[in-house]
Amino acid sequence: MKAKAGVLDHLNGIVKAELTAVHQSLLHGALCKHGGYERLHEHFEYLAQEEVGHSSGLIDHILFLEGTPDVDHLDAVSRGWTVAELFTSDLNFERDDVELLRKTIAHCAKVLDCTTGHKLEDMVKDSQEHVDWFETQLRAIDQVEFDHYLSEQIKK
Repeated sequence: MKAKAGVLDHLNGIVKAELTAVHQSLLHGALCKHGGYERLHEHFEYLAQEEVGHSSGLIDHILFLEGTPDVDHLDAVSRGWTVAELFTSDLNFERDDVELLRKTIAHCAKVLDCTTGHKLEDMVKDSQEHVDWFETQLRAIDQVEFDHYLSEQIKK
């Protein structure tokens, strides 16, 4: 099936963001593991696997649309030295991802590609859940103080 105008460019932009998210989640998980925060490490590992699934599904869909997946480029991976910095950078990343997905869904509606738009709606839901999670963690840090929050992240 041939892609509608502009859809492949949008999808490749999302692939780039999703692959960047995989790398960022792996890095942030490793930083948490190194810091002894087992619960956070496991959550970042889960996020990385979810992003791998999104990337794989997008790549398959691009191929279905007779396109070439661009897997050669990544955005800059955000780094931080504290858990709060990691959460803030990931929150901003997820908010940008939601916006990118929404713009692509709107473009798909404009060019009457409902199939692609529907596939992306599940990804928006996942990204919005990530936004919620990071916002909740940052609120918890503010409410219970940073050191107490971290002490709860050491073991499952």
